[in-house]
Amino acid sequence: MDTDVLVVGAGPVGLTLALDLVRRRIRTTIIEQKAEPAFLPKMERCNARTMEIFRRMGIVEDVRRVGLNEDVPMDVFVILSMDRPPLLRLPYPSVRQAKLDARATNDGASPCEPYQLISQYTLEPLLVSLVEKQQSVKMLWSTEFLSLAQDSEGVSVYVRGADHSTQKISARYVVGCDGGASPVRHALDISLRGEGNLLGLRQALFRCDELFDRIPIGNGPTRGRHYHVADDKASFLIMQDSTKHWTLHATLDSDEDMKTQFEKIVGIPVKYEMLSCNPWRQNLLLAERYQDRRVFLAGDAVHLVIPTGGLGMNSGCGDAVDLSWKLEAVIKGWGGPGLLPSYEWERRQIGDRNIGASRYASQGRRKWRSMWKPNIDHDTPDGQQTREVLTMIADIEQRKTNEMIGAELGYRYVDSPIIMDIPGGPEHLFRDYLPNTWPGSRLPNVWLSDGSPIQDSIPEGYTILRLGRSQENVDSFVEAYRKIGAPIHVLDVPDRVAREVYGFDIVLLRPDLHIVWRGNRMPENAAQIAAISTGH
Repeated sequence: MDTDVLVVGAGPVGLTLALDLVRRRIRTTIIEQKAEPAFLPKMERCNARTMEIFRRMGIVEDVRRVGLNEDVPMDVFVILSMDRPPLLRLPYPSVRQAKLDARATNDGASPCEPYQLISQYTLEPLLVSLVEKQQSVKMLWSTEFLSLAQDSEGVSVYVRGADHSTQKISARYVVGCDGGASPVRHALDISLRGEGNLLGLRQALFRCDELFDRIPIGNGPTRGRHYHVADDKASFLIMQDSTKHWTLHATLDSDEDMKTQFEKIVGIPVKYEMLSCNPWRQNLLLAERYQDRRVFLAGDAVHLVIPTGGLGMNSGCGDAVDLSWKLEAVIKGWGGPGLLPSYEWERRQIGDRNIGASRYASQGRRKWRSMWKPNIDHDTPDGQQTREVLTMIADIEQRKTNEMIGAELGYRYVDSPIIMDIPGGPEHLFRDYLPNTWPGSRLPNVWLSDGSPIQDSIPEGYTILRLGRSQENVDSFVEAYRKIGAPIHVLDVPDRVAREVYGFDIVLLRPDLHIVWRGNRMPENAAQIAAISTGH
């Protein structure tokens, strides 16, 4: 084979997958139709779970270094224009403050890494530079996917290079991370189902070096990241990570209209340049399947969400890390025949759930926008009433868009064939995260006595956490995994807080830090648990 894994698409999801495969010492090739990363904003925030993933991969500080300065607040506003006092300010902490807030409590409810505002045109080149430093990965730019054929041994992928010649790449596995239009998905004849073309908008990217420094303007602070305009055009102005670039979304028909709208929202004369302007449509769509034998799909190729809630690219990064360790296991020989099929079982339910969360958030935004009336900026009693009613509703409904910690940290793989499933389980909440160790859940973060997050102490592979003062003999687990050939480690965690938060003496983790099993005594069927969790 030319490569173990061929990744189609060099967006954030494909690059994250490639980096995780490379650190697992899996030969990887990436093909990308573009000649270089495009200067388009698209995603603009890595959520807490994605930043935990990046920490695990050893690149979190690289991401923070190029993202928004950690002292800038993440406030969200509802405004009439920037030169008037905001109708509503929803305060959210800067990265620095969010780190302090997380460290101030130790109940498992906070992530070990807060969010990071970073634009896709910043994140992509960073990930490319990190990928290109690795010897076991090959990046092929200006390379277009054409078709594929697969058998029991591997996949033959036919591509067109920059010189327009066609060549074949042989891979053991292929992963299509090639976006909503996914040629790989089309080649597999897999359909998207759901709600399409919900709303048409235009997205314009502006450069305006002076705008950030000239805020606040009205009575009180108006510096933040999102500015929702109370109008009938669904106008929404986003500050990008440089604080010099701004993205405007609105239901307008032309590029010139977008320029006019930008000037109207800013409200004062500023020098600016419109760098790009493109139409886009809101979709809530999910692929019927995530896998066809040796070919997998991830990211926007299988789930398209409305950006409200920030669950698009971040869901894709979750896809990537779920799939990468399973590919490693099978390629290295210790993963059983049920391991790779569990990818679709686990991640498709999360894609479906996150589409629901996105719908919930976008409905909240639509609800307060429906309170708009033409008299909203009139200096009359009726105008005042319109502003007050809209603000009151926005104070409730807009929070649905910005507060998604439950969807970010609380996702759980229900009925997964590779965990010791227990019927029932905690409710799936979008906005609230309740830490738990139910099988299938992400291990909640706790801070150890030395001040470090427990995630930093957990090695690669499967890990048996022996908590509190437990002296339980876990040799039967260790022997079972070693017989299979899977990496297994025992980590003693005497910290009282960890035992209180996790609620059990023993917690068995898989390589992605999701929980396989928990208990206070070793189970009699340790070998069966090891076989199930490795796909055997």
